[in-house]
Amino acid sequence: MNFDCKELVQLFERCFLNDFNTVLVPGAEEPEYLPADETSPHHRILFTRDYFRSALHEISHWCVAGPQRRLLPDFGYWYAPDGRTAQQQQAFEQVEVKPQALEWLFCEAAGHPFRVSLDNLSGEPTDPLPFKRKVVAQVHACLAEGVSERPQRFIQALLDCYRPGVQLTANAFRLDRI
Repeated sequence: MNFDCKELVQLFERCFLNDFNTVLVPGAEEPEYLPADETSPHHRILFTRDYFRSALHEISHWCVAGPQRRLLPDFGYWYAPDGRTAQQQQAFEQVEVKPQALEWLFCEAAGHPFRVSLDNLSGEPTDPLPFKRKVVAQVHACLAEGVSERPQRFIQALLDCYRPGVQLTANAFRLDRI
């Protein structure tokens, strides 16, 4: 399947530009969220180069962020780059469970492969299994309890665009798939 980021940008804007004044912007060296300011009338989700997964991951962070956080650059979140200690990695994983669960739902809706990201290639090695289990549990909780309006709107748009007629079910979200 062809995963065209231009199509994804348009899909996101159809879903969210009018209600949330937010656009998806490809081509960044590093992903970043920028609220509207003197340089742009729109809030901007910048994603790395033209990587489809980068876009879905950054959208998932936007979906987790509440209204106040969406007024702050990078939602006001702490971030330590690659090379984290085991303690920093644990803190990173705590805040990444919900975004990565949403990213997996987005990937599945689009028919795009998903893999959890520990994002710490040169840091202290840690066991990825506990984090993977938490992501699986979070996805199952989302499916059982329902996701909030913004991610649900985007999941449905992805399904309609890439996998018409498909419904997401818990059996697609198993530990052996990530």
